[in-house]
Amino acid sequence: MTMTLDHIPAPAAARPPGLRERLRAAVRHHGPVLAFYGALKLAGFCSFMYLLDSAGDFRTKHPRFGGGAHTWDVLATWDGWWYQQIALHGYDPKLVHIPGATGLITLEGNSAAFFPLYPALMRLTSTVTGLGPFGSGLLVSVLASFVAALGIYAVADWFGGRRAGLAAAGLWAVWPGSGVEWAVYSDSLYVALAAWACYAVMTRRWLTAGVLTFAAGLNRPTAAALIAALAVAALCAVRDRRDGVLRPLLAMAVAPLGLLGYLGWVGHRMGDYGGYFKLQSGAWAHSFDYGKQTFDVLTSVPVGHFTYLSAWPFADVIGVGVVLLAFALLPLLLRLRPPAVLVVHTVLTLALVLGSQQIFANVSRYLLPCFPLFVPLAVAMRRLGVRTQCTLFGIAALASGSYAGYALFELGVP
Repeated sequence: MTMTLDHIPAPAAARPPGLRERLRAAVRHHGPVLAFYGALKLAGFCSFMYLLDSAGDFRTKHPRFGGGAHTWDVLATWDGWWYQQIALHGYDPKLVHIPGATGLITLEGNSAAFFPLYPALMRLTSTVTGLGPFGSGLLVSVLASFVAALGIYAVADWFGGRRAGLAAAGLWAVWPGSGVEWAVYSDSLYVALAAWACYAVMTRRWLTAGVLTFAAGLNRPTAAALIAALAVAALCAVRDRRDGVLRPLLAMAVAPLGLLGYLGWVGHRMGDYGGYFKLQSGAWAHSFDYGKQTFDVLTSVPVGHFTYLSAWPFADVIGVGVVLLAFALLPLLLRLRPPAVLVVHTVLTLALVLGSQQIFANVSRYLLPCFPLFVPLAVAMRRLGVRTQCTLFGIAALASGSYAGYALFELGVP
């Protein structure tokens, strides 16, 4: 019996992988990252819940301001209360003056200060799953935190390989401020979008980067740093003629539409196109002061003075440590000669956060988007053995229940 070449079956290696094979490959590649991040985060979360229950202070606090009937209720207080109101009732942007008010706070708080993507996802999740606003918000945050871990892994892996990526995902789990990653807060969602947007630029997927940055602009105002970073990277690509002209410029055009669209809509509804910034300043005393308050805190805390605006001593000590650590890590990041998108995003995020008058106790979570600062540490940690890394991360995870969770929600204002 003879067989022509036309009848010889193609070798298995030449066949495109099926869905099952692709899923198995994805699990092998991403499973350890997700498991490592999840184990560390769960350890820190349980430590946080234990500390809350042991102290019991949350039982005497107002349900909006760090209190509740159960330990987990704390996760939906402060900003979490506002996000739940938006998910339930939507927006009604207004500038309402407090009669007779003088000083920093002259306006009533309004939900328009909180960007719409996260509460929109809360509402969608609630519709699909039947969960209430608390459960849906927590689910969105937890899932987004894992997506962020994968994005941070991808960025660090680009620099130092798989072990550096795993270390960076671990640092995301235990970093100061990480207590809000599993809470009804928008931080995990923003970092997920920012990390993958930066990685898309690094891998020259311009349209993906533009869409992700557009979405980030609907989630947090600090997306201005990400928009600028993408613009710089796009202009560099056009200058160097690496990816043509159309795709980088189209990404640059799409990127700011989310942020500008929301600010414009709020201003239109308020009858004042500067209304968002007036609301932030008049209702929350948040404004850009070119670093005056940050300098005040950095020169007061080391000598034990807590007379500055919105002082929360324990949380502020942690915040000062985070700022100093960021200043130390930035030159180490620059030594690695990272892509322009990472440099611009990190530097401008630092400038926006530290250049603003705000509750300084929040600085540890406001700097979570500076995830490129994880990279130098992650690359250096490749030299450590697996047992040593696991021991260090395990200790940090348990301790994070205090410095990244309890300090924020109970000893400060997240």
